[in-house]
Amino acid sequence: MPEQSDAAPAEGGPAAELDREIPGIEPGSQSGAPSSSQARPFGTSSEPAEAGRPPQPVQAGLWAFAPNRDCLGGTAWWLEHADGALLVDCPAFTAANLAFLRGRPPGQLLLTSREGHGRTRRFQEALGWPVLVQEQEAYLLPGVQQLQTFDDELALSPDLRLLWTPGPTPGSCVLHAGGAVDVLFCGRLLSPTGPGAAAPLPTARSFHWGRWQRSLKKLKAWLPQGSPRWIASGAGLGALAGEKLIGPGRPLLDGLE
Repeated sequence: MPEQSDAAPAEGGPAAELDREIPGIEPGSQSGAPSSSQARPFGTSSEPAEAGRPPQPVQAGLWAFAPNRDCLGGTAWWLEHADGALLVDCPAFTAANLAFLRGRPPGQLLLTSREGHGRTRRFQEALGWPVLVQEQEAYLLPGVQQLQTFDDELALSPDLRLLWTPGPTPGSCVLHAGGAVDVLFCGRLLSPTGPGAAAPLPTARSFHWGRWQRSLKKLKAWLPQGSPRWIASGAGLGALAGEKLIGPGRPLLDGLE
């Protein structure tokens, strides 16, 4: 099975209790990587062995990374916003991706769910950036330095806002980047189903369908009227037939039951 994070989950705690509700997953299945006591100090992580390829530009200030096998083929994004720079979920830990990120402005890593953790600790050690995660899934990253959490909502700035949207996983969250870009980074809350289309797609790993539905309803009320223009999914983008963004985003959201 692909590695889901670079740190083993701590035992016990409320997030661990939530995790036991996930169909098809036994408690502790995210384990198998070094504990916090084994984590390498900043600056001593090895360089990537794989060359890889750099992310593709999508529009001004936005790049999409290639599918990451460490994240079940998911998609990570690099955003350079007027209010700050964000790496949304983990791309593959490759030389090309690391060189790209080292050449960009300093930022922080936002994890939209445990499915996007990938090699979080290795990126954090290599870049020295803080990592932001919803508090329900912080226990999965005990060896990660500069780990920051939030609960229900968090405003990084007036135009960069986070919302907890449990359902796909206990700690799933979304990021709305407002202003001219007007993109909703939805993680696995919505997955592409065809060109210009997306929907919630539960799997055997999904946490709770009822909460997923309530999160979608809460999301529509939370977003500014008419937003978002675009949706950036954290799932695989193959169904989009070469496109990266899904739009128009608001009519798609309003059409979901």
